[in-house]
Amino acid sequence: MLPMAAVARLPEGLRFVVIDASSIQAPGAKGTDHRLHISMDLVSLQCIDVLVSDVHTGETLQHCTLGPGDVALTDRGYAQAQGMSDAVKRGAARIVRLHPFSVVLCDATGQPLSLSDALKRQKTETIRTLEVVIQASDGKDEVRGWVHAYRLSTAQAGRARHKCLQRHTKGTPKAKTLYLAGWVLVFTTLAPEVLSAETSMRLYRCRWQVELAIKRWKSVLDVDALRAKARSPLAEVWLHGKLLYALLLEQRMRRQRGDSWGRLDQERVVTWWRIWGMLKDEIAPMVTGSLFWQDEAWAACLKVLAERPRRRKLQQLPPEVVAVLYHSDQRQKEGRPIAA
Repeated sequence: MLPMAAVARLPEGLRFVVIDASSIQAPGAKGTDHRLHISMDLVSLQCIDVLVSDVHTGETLQHCTLGPGDVALTDRGYAQAQGMSDAVKRGAARIVRLHPFSVVLCDATGQPLSLSDALKRQKTETIRTLEVVIQASDGKDEVRGWVHAYRLSTAQAGRARHKCLQRHTKGTPKAKTLYLAGWVLVFTTLAPEVLSAETSMRLYRCRWQVELAIKRWKSVLDVDALRAKARSPLAEVWLHGKLLYALLLEQRMRRQRGDSWGRLDQERVVTWWRIWGMLKDEIAPMVTGSLFWQDEAWAACLKVLAERPRRRKLQQLPPEVVAVLYHSDQRQKEGRPIAA
């Protein structure tokens, strides 16, 4: 069912693809059991790829269909030299929130680069652009691009550093870590002449749309309410069935409202949450088919829906209690006292 329809390209020939992953836990689990990988068009908000994987499959661009003209927007979890190099080899561009200590940064000549030293004289609430090279730790992959660094205001930087201190439960973070916490660092392979630093920053903020899509799936459709043992065939059926349900809702909504409704390249006045809720109530009887059951087929349908056999039988009243109840009913009909 994917892609749902041909997605129109932007006038510049670029298609912005926002990518993210979310964790799914089995009942009673304390960690991640499955991961849900999603890529969607940022203008039309249509899903392009959906993948269910186990916990051992990390967040990488290799799961996504990318090609020439695509611009992948991701959070800092995808700021890896190997994954970015693979996307660039396929002809795609990158816009990613940069974690300065998870990659090896060099300047345009290949010499090691210290961001904290390069940005030391930058004023607050201004942007600095640096041409850099990101190298893999093994030296096999490298990606050339630009880092757009926006220095937060004093108040914003204070809140960011406070969160940084809260995340470091073991020991105090280094001075460089606290300093760079007061910056928003975005790496892109698009030259500033193609996409300016200000536009890249604003575009990255729209990455939140994929987070909202995941929240909507979990809230309206209970995608994360896994009702099966982790990594079991039933868990796979549950997750893929829920994703199929989400695609059915998506297609029905677009047939009702049209493909242009809800696009991000125009003014928006409503969100999809309530419409999804109403369409879910409309589709649910169609999924179960209960509206079309014949009266004589109810017994057979309920037998199919019954729980699987258990070792412990379902509880019922003791035979002695049942005998007393029927005996009492008979006494009442005869007009005699129950106690008799």
